Amino acid sequence: ATSIKYAGLPWEMGLTEAHQVLSMNNLRERVTLRTDGGLRTGRDIVMAAMLGAEEYGIGTAALIAMGCIMVRQCQSNTCPVGVCTQNEDLRAKFTGNADKVVNLITFYAQEVRELLASIGARSMDEIIGRADLLAQVSRGSAHLDDLDLNPMLITVDGASDIVYNRDKERNAVPDTLDAQIVRDAARFLEYGEKMQLSYAVQNTHRTVGTRTSSHIVRKFGMRNSLQPDHLTIKLTGSAGQSLGAFAAPGLKIEVLGDANDYVGKGLSGGTIVVRPPMSSLIIAAENTIIGNTVLYGATGGYLFAAGRAGERFAVRNSGASVVVEGCGSNGCEYMTGGVAVILGDIGANFGAGMTGGMAYLYDPVGKVQELLNMETLITCPVTVPHWQHQLKSLLVSHLQETDSLKAKDILQHWETEQRNFLQVCPTEMLVHLSEPLSLENDAIPAE
Repeated sequence: ATSIKYAGLPWEMGLTEAHQVLSMNNLRERVTLRTDGGLRTGRDIVMAAMLGAEEYGIGTAALIAMGCIMVRQCQSNTCPVGVCTQNEDLRAKFTGNADKVVNLITFYAQEVRELLASIGARSMDEIIGRADLLAQVSRGSAHLDDLDLNPMLITVDGASDIVYNRDKERNAVPDTLDAQIVRDAARFLEYGEKMQLSYAVQNTHRTVGTRTSSHIVRKFGMRNSLQPDHLTIKLTGSAGQSLGAFAAPGLKIEVLGDANDYVGKGLSGGTIVVRPPMSSLIIAAENTIIGNTVLYGATGGYLFAAGRAGERFAVRNSGASVVVEGCGSNGCEYMTGGVAVILGDIGANFGAGMTGGMAYLYDPVGKVQELLNMETLITCPVTVPHWQHQLKSLLVSHLQETDSLKAKDILQHWETEQRNFLQVCPTEMLVHLSEPLSLENDAIPAE
């Protein structure tokens, strides 16, 4: 069995139920319904329109048009047609371009036009919600006709009066927490005054710090001379998605609580600290405190989290330094720069496609080696003073920022605990390192 075939429900079921319920409650005109998930032909699009959809997502078909042959080994860095790989020899086999996708969509439109003409419709708008144009047909055998699809073909009373207008104005988004932060930080933004602000945060507060970072860059520039904590934002509660996204130098965000997915997305020089509340009785190192896809595309800055991160930790990290106390599967995937220190268990496929940066894994029981994707990696103990200093400095900062018991214990027994760290480096980075990974005679020297 595979989740690709057996997880989830057919889009037809969700679409018809949403369309019918919204119509019965006189809410259908207020929303736009979009569907996707296996739309392969113009006929699928026409049927989706008749069942109530106004917009249609084309994903897999567009990927195939670009050359994907559905080998389903995207995570292994061995894509034979170069769509999803870091291997230069395989990437050379990629033949996709935008014109192929344009051609696909053009043929979709042509088939849709032909089908509309065959039923006497002039446009897609004329058939949206017209489930009465569909009928269940026999598949030729009783055991194949055991599904009753009539509930999907019901036309709600008054459906003919619904006006489908995709050009209607969007609802205004309520003012965000960042808007309040920008107002409260006026003295900092105008005069460069050092400030500290405190707020309660909820998981509906998304991208906290992003708008503030925009104002920082406009006023002081991206490469500014602000102190790392020139503007400190203290949050208490559960932060929503994309906490500190694109945080700029001079901005520090501290969370007493936890945070959802995409913490530090595109982090650009700011500092993010996430730690449990002082009154919390949980063991931080055994509990997840930040969500999935942390530091996606980050280019600089620091993240310290006194707890575990979710899956795809530090994916495509390109320059940020981070300390966490564990992570899920696919950690440091496609990482190209920065430093990651993980003080707890990791998930499978760590370092897949990793081509830059450095990772330090705390491994007192010696079991992480089997969880690494070794196609592009080399590992060794941390024996060179330069790398020992880099690791210890991050641990000291982690302790100072989070009061991590795990970091405190490691630093108190540093002479013995440093032997429990495994250094992970991409093979292609070896010739670009300022210091060798090992002092042994047969070690690959730095350039």
